[in-house]
Amino acid sequence: MTHKLDGRALDRLFRTARTRNGWTGQPVTEQQVRELYDLVKLGPTSANCCPARFVWVRSDEGKSRLAALAATTNAPKILPAPVTVIIGYDLDFAEQLPKLFPARGKDMRAHYSDPLVAQSTAFRNSSLQGAYLIIAARALGLDCGPMSGFNNEAVDSEFFANTRIKSNFICSIGYGSNENLFPRNPRLTLEEAGRFA
Repeated sequence: MTHKLDGRALDRLFRTARTRNGWTGQPVTEQQVRELYDLVKLGPTSANCCPARFVWVRSDEGKSRLAALAATTNAPKILPAPVTVIIGYDLDFAEQLPKLFPARGKDMRAHYSDPLVAQSTAFRNSSLQGAYLIIAARALGLDCGPMSGFNNEAVDSEFFANTRIKSNFICSIGYGSNENLFPRNPRLTLEEAGRFA
């Protein structure tokens, strides 16, 4: 992995990529979702714990249920989108460690039996996996509209009932339109955001 991506690829992933608020009518197929997940699952997580759990909300009924639990400004970003993904995190992720980390996973489960360790590990790594989802979707030619404005407890009750999975954030995916596309907001410089040590 020694070759830098070309400018077009960097534009697609970062420089000209935008958070989309509107969508064209072009669908996202199940095959595209599977291709997307096959990239997302390869991103690194702590001890390969892979705590993210995904609900790919594609049906009109499912989108209506989810939109009803979102902020009023976010509902219109969900309903016309081909798919809106609920990125959740499984507090029981350690049960999968023997499969995901064959060398030591069985022994590592005890470390994650502490609820605070499990919570922080699951939330942090599901956030990483959600970020991988955004980058992978863009790499596949899709646009994204990530959102955090929704009722987490209500979404958990509606989509993760009787599980130990909690919602982290949601992200609409499809082919973005320029509807409600705002100018890019400023970003912090390297010096404003950090320092060398």
